[in-house]
Amino acid sequence: NELENMTSCRLVPYSNCAGADFSNTNLSEMDLRGINFQRATLTGANLTYANLKYADLTNADLDGADLKDANFRYADLTNAELQDADLTYAYLYYADLTNTYLGYADLTNADLEHADLKDATLTGAVLTDADLESADLTRAGLYSAYLRDANLDYADLRGANFQDADLTY
Repeated sequence: NELENMTSCRLVPYSNCAGADFSNTNLSEMDLRGINFQRATLTGANLTYANLKYADLTNADLDGADLKDANFRYADLTNAELQDADLTYAYLYYADLTNTYLGYADLTNADLEHADLKDATLTGAVLTDADLESADLTRAGLYSAYLRDANLDYADLRGANFQDADLTY
């Protein structure tokens, strides 16, 4: 089983699916804890309520994916593409989103406490009621982002660009 898991992609916890293509696939409610989705293509995939805790999604393409209520706690999304992704009510507690592209993503009510968003691009992203307490937004680009009623308590905002952002509280 261990050798099979290292050489083929199985949609089970801690499997190796690096580089796999799951475009427009329904993976909702699946337990994908610790899965290796490095460089995977998940454009338009349905991952609502999926458990991706500790998953490795570095350099993954999740453009337009439905990630509502998905659990990304402690997941690595470094350099991932999440343009137009729906992350409403997603759990991104302690997730690594360094240099991630979240342009026009919907993060309404998302839990981003302690998340690492250094150098992330959130142009036009919706972060209404998002919890960004203690998040690292160093050098993040939040151009025209919507942060109405977002919790930014103790967040690191050094060098973050909020040009034309809506920060109404």
